[in-house]
Amino acid sequence: MSLHERSAVELLALYGRSECSPVEVARDLIAHIERSEPTLHALWAFDAEALLSQARDSQARWRRGEARALDGVPVTVKENIATRGTAVPLGSAATALVPAAVDAPPAARLREAGALIVAKTTMPDYGMLSSGLSSFHALARNPWNPALNPGGSSAGAAAACAGGYGPLHLGTDIGGSIRLPAGWCGIVGVKPSLGRIPIDPPYAGRVAGPMTRSVDDAALAMSVLSRPDARDAMSLPWQALPWRELQLDPKGLRLGLWLDAGWGLPVNARVRAIVEAAARAFEAAGAVVEPLAPFTTRAMIDGLDHFWRQRAWLDIAALPAERQAKVLPYIHHWAQGGAQLSGEQVFRGHSQMGAIRDATAAATQRFDAVLSPVSPVLHFPAEWAGPTNDPARPFEHIAFTLPFNFSEQPAVALNGGYTDDGMPIGVQLATKRHDDVGALRWARAWERLRPPQRPWPTRD
Repeated sequence: MSLHERSAVELLALYGRSECSPVEVARDLIAHIERSEPTLHALWAFDAEALLSQARDSQARWRRGEARALDGVPVTVKENIATRGTAVPLGSAATALVPAAVDAPPAARLREAGALIVAKTTMPDYGMLSSGLSSFHALARNPWNPALNPGGSSAGAAAACAGGYGPLHLGTDIGGSIRLPAGWCGIVGVKPSLGRIPIDPPYAGRVAGPMTRSVDDAALAMSVLSRPDARDAMSLPWQALPWRELQLDPKGLRLGLWLDAGWGLPVNARVRAIVEAAARAFEAAGAVVEPLAPFTTRAMIDGLDHFWRQRAWLDIAALPAERQAKVLPYIHHWAQGGAQLSGEQVFRGHSQMGAIRDATAAATQRFDAVLSPVSPVLHFPAEWAGPTNDPARPFEHIAFTLPFNFSEQPAVALNGGYTDDGMPIGVQLATKRHDDVGALRWARAWERLRPPQRPWPTRD
């Protein structure tokens, strides 16, 4: 196995035994990225010399016996999470490129822990697409089949992870932007409880979270990313949680099986079959599986759509005309739908976030975890803006992911199985608000129960 394919847990053990060094890992990773990036377009602001400099510093710390929690472990950072000295384009050619003065909280935690920040990862304009399509970045593609989309908005992060660009990747999620690409790329994507990982700027529903090839690596990342930062006024009080203790016996635990979201695109037959097979596996392990009826409605998502369109339009309309013209046309068309909304419509739309929160919390309260699809549909062309490719219906595929953002509950996406032609299909496991360790434990249990996984795609 090449060094760039090693897990974070494995790399730390190898460093500790002096069996390889961060510089060797960095060189191997650079060579792999140079082979793969012309196809995948996962990265932005990649600087091989800067990576090697970080690796040399890490190697010196290991030799002095001063290694930190993630010392020498490669990590990518989604480009909407500021890293000092690098501009934050937000995926859009309309953004003025001004270098960030400081690291945002998640990037600061990674740097403090000695992780090697490899590059930023690509995203669509303003993070408002489940796609790798952007007016600024090259088109990100799915490593399993580059003709297909990796999903988004953490598009480059998912492509980098599945494509073997090191073990740890950091994304953001406000409606499924970690979990959707995780499902379509066959990786682990963690949407933590709101505030578990401090972020800046914070707002309703928005979280950062790790994207990895294993639950063990995700848990390791959470132990670092969840450290406190006063810049996030919405963050949770820090707790010394047992992130690495992932044992779970499902016997006697209640698992909700959620197969009908109540709105959105119908669940594809193959997706449904894989989620039902996962439910049967948990049941065979002793879990009590019960169906969960729909609890969100078309009125909720239509109201939410009104609010976010108007919010996006305020931002876009404030730009000079020449910069407005650079926004991805799909996004511009969608946002412009908010221009004529009344104050009452926007207020009622905003209130739907509370309605989604209350409905989701009430419906899931009786379960120890909820199992569902990540996306109701399969993969779609790389060039599309989303599964419908229609700005009038942009959110039809997020019915299973969105509720947990506004209920503030943790949810993990990971691979459940494959299409007939070998593309991954994700399942989602969500737990009660603040039970982030529990969500990882359920995900780890599924890793043990699921059928053998196919080899990762490679461009070597």
